[in-house]
Amino acid sequence: MARGIDTETGRTALAAVRDGSAARTDTATAVRYLLQLLVEKAPGHTVEVRVPPFGAVQVIEGPRHTRGTPPNVVEMDAATWIALALGDEGWKDAAASGRISASGTRADLSDLLPLRP
Repeated sequence: MARGIDTETGRTALAAVRDGSAARTDTATAVRYLLQLLVEKAPGHTVEVRVPPFGAVQVIEGPRHTRGTPPNVVEMDAATWIALALGDEGWKDAAASGRISASGTRADLSDLLPLRP
């Protein structure tokens, strides 16, 4: 992410998502803000976390990936990402229901979630 989302803007977007009044831009901001917090918590380039169409980041220290599809990829929709990041849902439940696509030996983020914005 080129520039950061400030805390107030991020929390405002999260509040709109939680109360059901979120416009698409609020959802995008909430997703990106939570991805930003994940990068701050677990910097690195070993696992790519994708929340299409809103954002993708690389996290967790280890071997850097530079070309093609990364060996460790986690992908999910915005609602699932927000629920996991806020602790409204657990990793195992979301994975068991098929809402998380995770490949690679390091693609389990359960130790990093929830985030505490």
